[in-house]
Amino acid sequence: MKLILAIVQDKDSNRLANEFIDSNIRATKLSSTGGFLKSGNSTFIIGIDDNRVQEALDLIKETCQARKQYVSTPVSLDLSLDGQVPYPVEVEVGGATCFVLPVDAFQQY
Repeated sequence: MKLILAIVQDKDSNRLANEFIDSNIRATKLSSTGGFLKSGNSTFIIGIDDNRVQEALDLIKETCQARKQYVSTPVSLDLSLDGQVPYPVEVEVGGATCFVLPVDAFQQY
């Protein structure tokens, strides 16, 4: 048995949850916050048999595609820079970060 921790962008989380339901993969969804853009994420916790790990990872990969998005740069508080105006910067968002961990024991009460 394995434990998959999948961190995905909020925009992809509902579609991924529906894909898990359709594939009979049980997952717990937690709200989380990203570090770089401080945007909303969802973390899925999935306990799954070894032979279905690749199936779950394939669903995540198909559902959570990376995409480009424009964000405004933060305004600096440095007073020596006159006329500093924030401008949009293109960054890549979305996709998924997955960790697959071994499970030593599983108990259900």
